[in-house]
Amino acid sequence: MTEWIETFKIKFTNNFITDNRWKYLWDGLGVTLKVTFFAVLIGILLGFTIAIIRSTHDKTGKLKILDFFCRVYLTVIRGTPVVVQLLIIYFVIFASVNIDKVLVAIIAFGINSGAYVAEIVRSGIMSIDQGQMEAGRSLGFNYVQTMYYIILPQAFKNVLPALANEFIVLLKETSVSGFIALQDLTKGGDIIRGRTYDALMPLLAVALIYLVIVVLLSKGVEMMERRLRSSEH
Repeated sequence: MTEWIETFKIKFTNNFITDNRWKYLWDGLGVTLKVTFFAVLIGILLGFTIAIIRSTHDKTGKLKILDFFCRVYLTVIRGTPVVVQLLIIYFVIFASVNIDKVLVAIIAFGINSGAYVAEIVRSGIMSIDQGQMEAGRSLGFNYVQTMYYIILPQAFKNVLPALANEFIVLLKETSVSGFIALQDLTKGGDIIRGRTYDALMPLLAVALIYLVIVVLLSKGVEMMERRLRSSEH
């Protein structure tokens, strides 16, 4: 047992203490959280916009051209791997531009997330009883006002847990950022592995950090769901 502890100490020191290698994980975590946060904002903006366009078309038959482009966007983004999208955006779209890799990752993951957020929000909008729309009209609201003041708040409340889970998935998806040589959390662990030739400890550390973040976010989602349920009573 003592020998095992000594071996663990040596490996821990070699992987994280020597040359301050723990900073690769710390700096990588900062990049991962930054990419996730701003990608979430893009995903929300895109997702809500597309959801409103599509649900408006479904309810009124209007916005046919915009609905067509939204359907194409959803089909392409949801039908292709996020890694391929990331590589296309970096190596094709921005191939001739000197652009920050963090910004590329934010754009790629934001666009990808927007497609899934759009369908989540659209399902929430379509789940609201048609009588709510009629009630808004009877109060003198036009279509836009009814959507803004009556439909969207209820839809958002219904889909909030699903949205939160989508953002947890997005956090884990950013682990493929290393494909464009972005030094995120996963890449930080891989750099340590390349320096020490010890794959187990740095990659376990990366997995543990992701696990802790996801567990904390999941607990937050559970608390949110309980609060929403209690507010309905």
